[in-house]
Amino acid sequence: MSEIAKIIGLRIRNYRTQKGLSQEKLAEAAGCHPTYIGQIERGEKNATLESIEKIASAMCVPLSKLFEKIGDDNTDSIPAKCYEFIASKSKSDQEHLYMMLLEMDKYKNE
Repeated sequence: MSEIAKIIGLRIRNYRTQKGLSQEKLAEAAGCHPTYIGQIERGEKNATLESIEKIASAMCVPLSKLFEKIGDDNTDSIPAKCYEFIASKSKSDQEHLYMMLLEMDKYKNE
């Protein structure tokens, strides 16, 4: 499947798990079949924009969040990889990771 399908699928999985939803609960809320959610998350299905919009809405995630930074020329760059990693974490984990980065930078500069 295409790289964008894999990225969107991973982002859907990350937001779903952040929100504590099972594939079944998300599927029910989005009006999809649980198998379809699994296929999208694994990047096996090329979902329609309508399906992605329903899934994003069911998770209360703006559609723009799922497509953020896709198509940038530097998607293989370290900052892009860091963004993807941190964006996949809960808000609490994001705050902890940020604080750790600040401490590491402070330590490095001493």
